[in-house]
Amino acid sequence: MGPPRGGTGRRLPPGVEPEVPGPGQESVWDYPRPPVVVADARPVVVRFGGEVCRTTAALRVLETSHPPTWYLPVADFAPGALRPAAGRSLCEFKGQAAYLDLVAPDGRTAGAAAWTYPDPLPGYETLRDHVALYPEAADEVTVAGERVRAQPGSFYGGWVTDDVVGPFKGAPGSMGW
Repeated sequence: MGPPRGGTGRRLPPGVEPEVPGPGQESVWDYPRPPVVVADARPVVVRFGGEVCRTTAALRVLETSHPPTWYLPVADFAPGALRPAAGRSLCEFKGQAAYLDLVAPDGRTAGAAAWTYPDPLPGYETLRDHVALYPEAADEVTVAGERVRAQPGSFYGGWVTDDVVGPFKGAPGSMGW
C-alpha cells in the first residue's frame, strides 16, 4: 500500500512540474503536510566500516516535496554504533531532535550523522527509540538491495530511491517550495 495522497497545495515555480510516477513509484508531491509516519518492512542495511544496522522494521516519514526520511529502531544498531553528539534542532511537527554520531567498528566517526526524537510530539510517538541518518555519512545504505542516494542540499535527511520521484526540496533554488 502506498502513502496517503493529498499534498498541501505547495506550488512549484513556473516551468517546474512534478515528475509523473511510473508503476510502483510514489511522487513526493502526493505526500501530505503535516507529514505522516508509515511502517516499511523492506530490508534496510547501513554499512560504516562494516555492518552497523540491519532492520526490517523501519518507519518512513512522508512529507510534501521531500523524499522519505527513514527511521530505524535503535535496537537494530550494533552496540556502540551510536553515541550522543552535540546539537539539537526543532521540528514543528516532531519536536526536539537530539543528534548522534555514527561510530564504525574500527572507531571511525561520522559526527552528528544521525538524529532521534527522545520525546516526540503527539502524533509522532512511534518515532521514539528510532534513529534517522544522513545516508551520505555512511559507507553505504541500502533499501531492499538498492543503494540509497542523499536528498539534495545539506539540511534535509531524505533518502532517494528509484521508487520515489520529485523534484525534491533541498536543491539550490528550492527552499521556498
